[in-house]
Amino acid sequence: MSQRIQTAVALIYPPRCLGCGDLTESDFGLCGPCWRETPFIGGVVCESCGVPLPGAADGHRIECDDCMKAPRPWSDGRAALLYDGKARALILALKHGDRPELARPAARWMAQAGSDLIQSDMLIAPVPLHWSRLLKRRYNQSALLAQHLGRQTGLDVCPDLLVRRVRTPVLDGKTAAERAETLSDAITAHPKRRKNMQGRDVLLVDDVMTSGATLTACARACLAAGANHIFVLVLARVAKDA
Repeated sequence: MSQRIQTAVALIYPPRCLGCGDLTESDFGLCGPCWRETPFIGGVVCESCGVPLPGAADGHRIECDDCMKAPRPWSDGRAALLYDGKARALILALKHGDRPELARPAARWMAQAGSDLIQSDMLIAPVPLHWSRLLKRRYNQSALLAQHLGRQTGLDVCPDLLVRRVRTPVLDGKTAAERAETLSDAITAHPKRRKNMQGRDVLLVDDVMTSGATLTACARACLAAGANHIFVLVLARVAKDA
């Protein structure tokens, strides 16, 4: 696109903030106030689930209490945002507000948050939706994040690596144990995609991690299908005090 055409497009459709719609300097960005209200995760985090932790790094593996009590079936996990405030509003807009364009900048934030996880020849796979929910929603927000993350990193993406064969009820309000029981045997490897992950590291992508029950079901399905190591990268992490 020539500079003249770009200028004309910018005049007709000026860049606007993803959070509030105010004018911004660049496309797919946040204005100053929205940026300050968006809780990006930084500093010391749990190396298994990405939740921020107090203190300073000491050269040893750091995990939160939940991950120490119940070890995850994946190697490492990271999150870009805390599921609170402006981040929660953006994710709900992506998930239920018909705002798929939010996946592009979100994947950029995720790539930054997960930069120490990403390895060559890793296979990216989204957490699957049941077909009935996909039909109603028209797109899987986790698959959109995975596709944009693949473009950001240059890694292969397999959008249907996993299948949710049971339509599970909404998990909001359920305990970690109830979530795990609900998801038992609900997710499996796609029979025609199993060979794609055999002997390879898999990076599981989702929009939000709460207890980690869904990602646990996905990780176990990948390991059962012959994957090597599993890693997890989410857009937002629910913290207990969020």
